[in-house]
Formats: sequence, structure tokens, C-alpha cells
Amino acid sequence: MMNSIKQLLGFGPKINYAELVKNGAIILDVRTKGEYAAGHINGSLNISLDSLGANLSRLKDKNKPIITCCASGMRSASAKNILKSNGYTQVHNGGGWYGLQTKIRQ
Repeated sequence: MMNSIKQLLGFGPKINYAELVKNGAIILDVRTKGEYAAGHINGSLNISLDSLGANLSRLKDKNKPIITCCASGMRSASAKNILKSNGYTQVHNGGGWYGLQTKIRQ
């Protein structure tokens, strides 16, 4: 219980996003097509949050690490919950795509 509260407040274990990507993690951008077209992380997969449930088949391996991102972190948090509730085991909320891009480059 305490660990869950710590993670919610951002005090959980730090995630090395660069290492996850280096090891083959999927970056899932859940913004709209228009938002994605205006700027995104190279190599990321774009499935908007509102169509994620209908497109889960595009994410075939439920054990492969997935990093969700969006504009600010709200939709990516929702996407993480959708994926976890559908049996995806290694899902991380990367927050806003621009900040995630910076974390990956380190």
C-alpha cells in the first residue's frame, strides 16, 4: 500500500527510459493523429487513446516493455491503465512526449 502511494506521488523507483528503449521497448504515443504529426519521438507508435481498446492487437507481445506518452501525461496514464487491465505486464507512463524524448537521449 505504501509503495503504491509513493509511486503515485512520484517517489517510486526511477525508471531508466533510455535503457528500456535500448532493450526494445515500444514507445506508444496516445495523442491524436494531428498532435502526433506536429511532433513526436522517432520510431514511436501512434494509437490515440480513444482507439486504443480497439487496436490492442497491434501490440502483440504482452510481455514486451511499453512506454506510454502523450502531451502532458494524463492520457498516457489512462493508456497505461487500459494496457495493464488487458494483461500487458511491463507498462510505464513516460508522461509528455517531449520530456520523454529528453529522458531517452540521456
